[in-house]
Amino acid sequence: MGDSAEKQAHPGFFKGMKAEFKKISWPDRQATLKQSIAVVVISIVVGIIIAIIDYVVKYGVNFLTSI
Repeated sequence: MGDSAEKQAHPGFFKGMKAEFKKISWPDRQATLKQSIAVVVISIVVGIIIAIIDYVVKYGVNFLTSI
């Protein structure tokens, strides 16, 4: 507890983290907009596919249980 070697490690960690953040190349506004639109469109398409599968399975189960 309270080991001085342990306290010495933290400044190195934060310096390293700051150096890594400087290396990040952030996307520009247009790339971010395109990627966001792609995520929304894909989410809607997958949601529709899941809804169709759910409807088909529900219809199948109702058909089998009514026999």
